[in-house]
Amino acid sequence: MVQKKNNIIFATILLFLAALFWSGNFIVGKIAGINEIPPISLNILRWSLAFIILLPFTYKEMIQKKNIILKNIYLLCFLGITAVSIFNSALFYSLKTTQVITGVLMISTVPVMIIFFCILFKIEKTNFFQIMGVICSLVGVIFIISKANFDVLKNLDFETGDLFALFAMISWSVYSALLKKKNYEISQITLLQVVIGLGVIFLIPMYLIDYLYLGNRIIINTNFILVLLYVVLLPGIISFFFWIKGVALIGANRAGIYLHLMPILAAILAMIIFNEKLMVYHYIGGIFIVSGIILSNKKPA
Repeated sequence: MVQKKNNIIFATILLFLAALFWSGNFIVGKIAGINEIPPISLNILRWSLAFIILLPFTYKEMIQKKNIILKNIYLLCFLGITAVSIFNSALFYSLKTTQVITGVLMISTVPVMIIFFCILFKIEKTNFFQIMGVICSLVGVIFIISKANFDVLKNLDFETGDLFALFAMISWSVYSALLKKKNYEISQITLLQVVIGLGVIFLIPMYLIDYLYLGNRIIINTNFILVLLYVVLLPGIISFFFWIKGVALIGANRAGIYLHLMPILAAILAMIIFNEKLMVYHYIGGIFIVSGIILSNKKPA
């Protein structure tokens, strides 16, 4: 009994820290935007370093199970593109101009959007409540990106940062839905390593275009080094291990609740660090998004 209680306490600490570090990813992304750190350069360096750090723990299994990896290479490439190449680049781009609060509210719809893409790709069956949840969350996103201004909707005059945040949300939702599509018969950490490696490969041409043709160059200074260390170590690697251990201790369903802390923690940090304010459209959009999450988790009688 004491051991079980200790496991729950330990899991709570690990899962809370994982959610906190992932929330901090939005804050550091905003800091990167303020300091004019090119999003694609930051993204490719982040995942290249993460790949190198993980390599000693994964190379043996990658060699042993190369046939499984090659058999699923096209799907794994798509996972790498959506999760690594697109999601993080789009997220960092969005935070150059949009509020952190806007970004995290939109990303909080991901669990519901995963249901939508599972329906679209015929991965899982759905029910009435899940469909209503998807609709509610979509309405919430529309309120946020239009700032509850229907002239914006009519003229399709959206802010670029908000559209990048929406693109990031769609990309991660597609990745998560496809991750459910099949069992890859390799460990989670090795699957992550393969996805990272393939994502970095597809980032290379994006980086070359950004560097050579658009002239977005990194300036090596203290701010850049601190941002890079944070995104590589805390949300990139440590949170992943904390999450795996927490899930192992208390189960995936109970652990999943901690993901809903991310918008709250990120919003609090944004208000403290950047003096951001919650606007009326955030409240309206947030109500629809929360309603969508509740509806999508409701079981039919």
